[in-house]
Amino acid sequence: MTKTRHKRWAIAAMYTGLGLTVIATIVPYLDRATAHLLADHIRAGYPTYSQTRVDAAVTAYLIVLSVIGAFGVIAWLGTTWAVTTGKRWARSAATVMFLLGTSVGLTGLLTKDTSGDTGLPSALGWAGMAPCLAGLLAVTLLWRRPRPE
Repeated sequence: MTKTRHKRWAIAAMYTGLGLTVIATIVPYLDRATAHLLADHIRAGYPTYSQTRVDAAVTAYLIVLSVIGAFGVIAWLGTTWAVTTGKRWARSAATVMFLLGTSVGLTGLLTKDTSGDTGLPSALGWAGMAPCLAGLLAVTLLWRRPRPE
């Protein structure tokens, strides 16, 4: 793969996705310190939960979301490296990572828990989907054929 304009833009999109993944990983911690959307969401779904149980559920979500975020960062760094260094399998790897990331994001956004509501409040679920937009752009650019000059 030569260093085409599409490749440079794809790499920029991948770095944007990396940044969005870091932000999406930090947002639940900011929520815990400020708005308490996740805690309120859990409390609304499980009104009989004590504050201790709500706090434990929030902590469990923070751990899971942090692990997912860490895997996302590793995936972005690995695929960006593969594209930058011109590995033949880079486009395929980026496509697989995009599909996996989108699946994980949609799972967080849409999965219902035992209360019948989604496990995450919609704001946090959509924050988890934001990196997928950068991934879609990157994959589209990587698979696009360069224009003849």
